[in-house]
Amino acid sequence: MKSYTKLLLLFLATTMVISCGNADDDVNFGLNTGGDGLGKGIPVDDCLNFPESDLVLSIQEQFVTPPGKVSIFFKVSDTDGNPVPGLTADQFTIYEQGRNDACFNTISTSESLARISPNSQIFTNNTLLVLDLSNSVLSSSLEELQAATTSFINNVMPATPSESFQMAIYWFDGENVLHLLNDLSPNREELTAAINGITTDISNDPSTDLYGAVIKSTDKASELLAASTQGGKIGAASVVIFTDGTDQASRFTQEAAQQKVDNANPNIAFFTIGLGAEIDTQVLSDIGKTFSVFAGNKEELETTFNDISFRVSQQANSFYLFEYCSPKRDGSGENNLAIQVRDGSRQGAVQTKFSADGFTGGCE
Repeated sequence: MKSYTKLLLLFLATTMVISCGNADDDVNFGLNTGGDGLGKGIPVDDCLNFPESDLVLSIQEQFVTPPGKVSIFFKVSDTDGNPVPGLTADQFTIYEQGRNDACFNTISTSESLARISPNSQIFTNNTLLVLDLSNSVLSSSLEELQAATTSFINNVMPATPSESFQMAIYWFDGENVLHLLNDLSPNREELTAAINGITTDISNDPSTDLYGAVIKSTDKASELLAASTQGGKIGAASVVIFTDGTDQASRFTQEAAQQKVDNANPNIAFFTIGLGAEIDTQVLSDIGKTFSVFAGNKEELETTFNDISFRVSQQANSFYLFEYCSPKRDGSGENNLAIQVRDGSRQGAVQTKFSADGFTGGCE
């Protein structure tokens, strides 16, 4: 099986916007990658005779709940590491193998009440949107930035607020401060109102402390990730930085900012958006190691923000909590489990095991 952490380099060019993907590694939201990128899972038994996988199921966590429910939390990617969102329960097939079975038996997804369930109880995803509000932005492209960031919020945040998907908005200028515009929130309307409340006189320093913003936002993302993964939860964070120029404050070095990004927890993704002719695309590509986009003028801002929001959303929505009621019962011991997913012509599978100790009827 190909490794799901294969290096990925995307170059996208259109007449409206030039964008480049420069991921040195796929966003590793899962805490477990394991062999072949399967996390806590293993390759499926040869007796199933499955074809070579086009999709990779990386098991992040699994548990059983009386009287007989089996829950598997996993990420689905293609073999190049690209996330696969939007799968439904009917695209999965369950196979079980007990101690009396030579191979696996198919379990009916309808009879087993198989379903994709909300994963908020075990997974949390935080996004930090960090905006350059130095004088050049406020004086020439504030209206376009507000429209673009509003679109970004609507694309990334679920329409129905969920505590497992939250966003905070920060901004920077020339001061040695990462200013808070809106604290972590799951609410689209609250975040949008904060964006619409930005005025041209919000900043008192016309310079640009880009490297300071990178360092401080990485620290904040690290703190959020540490807090959100307490109690056995699995967490991820994304830092999305917008600027229309280079660092002018010279308070911190490029090397210090890059080192902070490179040494950050691998479950923090870094995206950058650059506007205009004064940006340093190489610096922004290095900082935005997950993906970066560049707009030639302010009219292209919404397109670039949408490009980034698509990737942030895809990553978060490629995690699934799959649950079903097993027909195995108490006394059957430890059983093997295989899950296969089909998405059009593509398929992939993973194998694990579970104990049926205490299992009885009555699972819903």
